[in-house]
Amino acid sequence: MWENIFTAIDEQYEHMVKTRRYLHQYPEISFHETETAKFIQQTYDRLGIPYESNVGGNGVLATLKGGRPGKKIALRADFDALPIHEENNVEYRSKVDGVMHACGHDGHTASLLGLAESLVPFQEDLPGTLVFLHQHAEEFAPGGARPIIESGALDDVDAVFGTHLWVNTPTGIIQTSKGAFMAGADRFHIKVKGKGGHGAIPHQTKDAIVIASQLVTSLQQIVSRRLNPLDTAVLTVGTFESGDAFNVIADSAELSGTVRTFDSSVQDLIIEEMEKVIKGACISAGADYDFEYLKGYTPVINHAEEAELILDEASKADASLSTEEVDPVMAGEDFAYYLEQKPGAYYFTGAQLPDHYFPHHHPKFDFDEKALPHAAKTLLQAYRSYQEKHQV
Repeated sequence: MWENIFTAIDEQYEHMVKTRRYLHQYPEISFHETETAKFIQQTYDRLGIPYESNVGGNGVLATLKGGRPGKKIALRADFDALPIHEENNVEYRSKVDGVMHACGHDGHTASLLGLAESLVPFQEDLPGTLVFLHQHAEEFAPGGARPIIESGALDDVDAVFGTHLWVNTPTGIIQTSKGAFMAGADRFHIKVKGKGGHGAIPHQTKDAIVIASQLVTSLQQIVSRRLNPLDTAVLTVGTFESGDAFNVIADSAELSGTVRTFDSSVQDLIIEEMEKVIKGACISAGADYDFEYLKGYTPVINHAEEAELILDEASKADASLSTEEVDPVMAGEDFAYYLEQKPGAYYFTGAQLPDHYFPHHHPKFDFDEKALPHAAKTLLQAYRSYQEKHQV
């Protein structure tokens, strides 16, 4: 049976590409994915698979109950896009100005829908139950995973698996880790409140740009000089906004950025040290400040046994696939919340275009569509392996 299903997934390739390209042309940003959700629902209507809509917001959960006893496994795909204007010159280019699928979520959705369609003819032979978990709003905290969990939709699920099409990895390679896999992702905002004045009379001012510039440098020393070198963290200042004219000393400056960690004690230390650095710089210059720190997604910590299923058995889905156990990456993902509730694992499906490499969240981002069936097959294999390991 399984080989026939894998063949059926291969036969879905062109349809998966068509689905992905349609979704790519009509992207919707986080928490506004109503038409995308309707498209997903219409697919399950056509397949005759029952589903719940508006789960935790715009989420869609479809359930395929097999004819044999077994566990209930959730397979997750996200479907929101980003507020980025696409620069690719392709026939399936985004038709929505300022919005594009720049992270592969259109491909995640196409893969999961293709898997669902491939499984329908084999339903009576399948063990247990599959939950096709289509999640909204992964890109923007607080994200869609938490409200889906809070809805109780996954209370009776035994395990959860998900994958991310990953252009940093060549097509045909599956990557994961048996512990920490992706970082917790926070963001911060700092406003320096000084005293403006004439550019020729600096001694009568409290120059917010100079103070903020010192902060950009000093904040970097938190990781390099105040953390244990064996701890892992990233502190990045991503925006710096200030000033209105070349000959005016600015009265305020605003910085924003992100902090990435794997450990809550490291996260707490960074917050404490940031407050000290900001307060010290502003007091010494006679300025005031506002500091807002927003804790985002927690780290993605895979369960070792479920990650081993990916590493050891993904190649059973397709002999051309190979697996690698890799170091964690500093990107964040709200799949973390599922893993705090249920056993499971998250992994990367290599999808690098050799002649067109632009990273995730870039306006020229694109991926190798040959990875679509790889994602579908490995999700199926994760479900299969888990059922075989936990036979009722």
